Amino acid sequence: MVSHETIDRRGLAYAAAIVEHIESDPAHQAVKSARERCRRWLKEVPCPDLLTWDELLSRPWPEIKKNLLDSSEQGNRLRQNNPFCGVLTPKERWAIHRAFSHHET
Repeated sequence: MVSHETIDRRGLAYAAAIVEHIESDPAHQAVKSARERCRRWLKEVPCPDLLTWDELLSRPWPEIKKNLLDSSEQGNRLRQNNPFCGVLTPKERWAIHRAFSHHET
């Protein structure tokens, strides 16, 4: 079983990798895609965290980045409904997952 702490740390590692991808693209296309995805999800399930993401995604990239990398309880909660899915390749996701697999019992 994986602890909540490990899940949160792994989520933060995913977010850091997502930030690297976004920062390597001057157009920040992944942010635009996340905005569209978040709005689609909101039509299906209007949950509070998605409403927060919708508001955050209207801000400049530095503020979005700050929230993606926020290690607070709110940052951990928001990453659980992260609209940046699809930014990382399966290979990148599995590498991060494997890096935390030694924490499983």
